[in-house]
Amino acid sequence: MIRAALTFALLFCATLATGQGLQLPPTAVATTEIAAAPEQLLIAIAPHENGAMPSAVLEGTLTRSVFKIADTNDTTLGLLLPLVLQLESEGYTKTFACGDRNCGGFDFRFAVDVLPPPQMQVNIADFQYWTGTNDIDHIVLLISRIADTAYIQIDRIGTGAPDAAVAPAPAPRPTIATRTVPGSLTASLEADGRVVLADLAFPTGTSSLAPGEYQSLDLLAGYLRDNPGLRVALVGHTDTSGSLDGNIALSKRRARSVMDRLIEGYGIPRRQLTAEGMGYLAPVANNLSEAGREANRRVEVIILDQQN
Repeated sequence: MIRAALTFALLFCATLATGQGLQLPPTAVATTEIAAAPEQLLIAIAPHENGAMPSAVLEGTLTRSVFKIADTNDTTLGLLLPLVLQLESEGYTKTFACGDRNCGGFDFRFAVDVLPPPQMQVNIADFQYWTGTNDIDHIVLLISRIADTAYIQIDRIGTGAPDAAVAPAPAPRPTIATRTVPGSLTASLEADGRVVLADLAFPTGTSSLAPGEYQSLDLLAGYLRDNPGLRVALVGHTDTSGSLDGNIALSKRRARSVMDRLIEGYGIPRRQLTAEGMGYLAPVANNLSEAGREANRRVEVIILDQQN
């Protein structure tokens, strides 16, 4: 069966485009090519669980490519299999692999090294992640699909160290979130794919957005109107006061309150928005200080994808 699968992969790849030595479907178009350069690459070595993602940081010569495949019927797993078979035939062995929810979904996607939109688009409900090594270099494949368009990010880093790919290293601790100056909101969204809506106010103990005008929402609504195909997630976060279940529910209600304001007050289409809550599972600061707790109580907007 393995031989039959390999034969299929070779036939599949016979006339396809090349990316970093890999054969891709003929309709794949390179959207990003970053030449080899000394660099670091953070890779996942296990799913994101309990607020953390086991990872390794590799150092070496990094080459990064992103390909876009429009109007495809292939699933993310169907696109991944021929690439994996090619790599295995070249002597690579898998070090870790997972798919969307099994990876940790939302948290996993924002913990690994991914180029920001529009260079790389990731649907948190439909992606595949695969890493492998041949003891000389390490390769990471990230494949996602949004509607009928697929995106493939290929990272290859030459380490020269057989054990580098599996040496455990702690996930980087996020720094305290900068309270965003509203005027920089759209610039931060385009540069980082995410931004804190810093001027929002929720009365103590409630999940409803306080009445009044918010410059961050004015700017966000204008940006969404200018980009009608853009989809974003509004994500609520809390400090560690109270239970996890209670905080997840509270943070989601607050995110939904912001979403409702954008829909009802600004006329933003529901299809452009989704609301999620993380509770205290994604802190940006230490909850032992009031300043840290205040930084952790926030609503972020995160770009999900761009639909034509």
